[in-house]
Amino acid sequence: MTKSETFFTEAEKQQIAATIDEAEKKTSGEIVAMVVTASDTYPEATLLAGLSIGGLSALLITDLFLGNSLGYFLPLMAAGTIGVGRLAKIFPPLLRLFIPATRLETRVAHRALLAFYEKKLHATRDNTGVLFFISLLERKVWILADTGIYQKISQETLMAHVNDIATGIKQGRACTALCREIEAVGVILARHFPIKPDDTNEISNQVLTD
Repeated sequence: MTKSETFFTEAEKQQIAATIDEAEKKTSGEIVAMVVTASDTYPEATLLAGLSIGGLSALLITDLFLGNSLGYFLPLMAAGTIGVGRLAKIFPPLLRLFIPATRLETRVAHRALLAFYEKKLHATRDNTGVLFFISLLERKVWILADTGIYQKISQETLMAHVNDIATGIKQGRACTALCREIEAVGVILARHFPIKPDDTNEISNQVLTD
């Protein structure tokens, strides 16, 4: 199983689904929560981590113990680069050190947009899909909505709700924070897009994963 599939416990997944269900009883909006392990593989960060740490380690070992020999330095550097690169792939805090904050933000936003279309949120009857998107490696959250929502609610208004969720992820209370912000956005949606008599649940309320 992927990290995204085990991030929430089964009880937490049911709590999130129930929160979405309750919010959708008051609005024609379709709310979806999705978790992905990472929004990108960041190969350049993996290489940079390997070269920086592996190369420095090889330099120190060669200088201190091997007579500063180039013959030892090159294979040690190659081994260090590969080894540290592999470590960075499985240890997110290390990998994040080598990814600029702007790139993290850009990749999460792009992945959220892809997910919006992959999960058919753009195909709801009234164009009122709203995606709560959590990317674990980056510890970032993005909220994205369809065109019908943006006629009355700005992206800035929606994004104002992401900080508490991101903080909740860092503090180990992601489910509580996510449910609270789903409720808050649900109130806004109900104000602008109240429930219709013939409303149907077009998209599953269960937490989606990559």
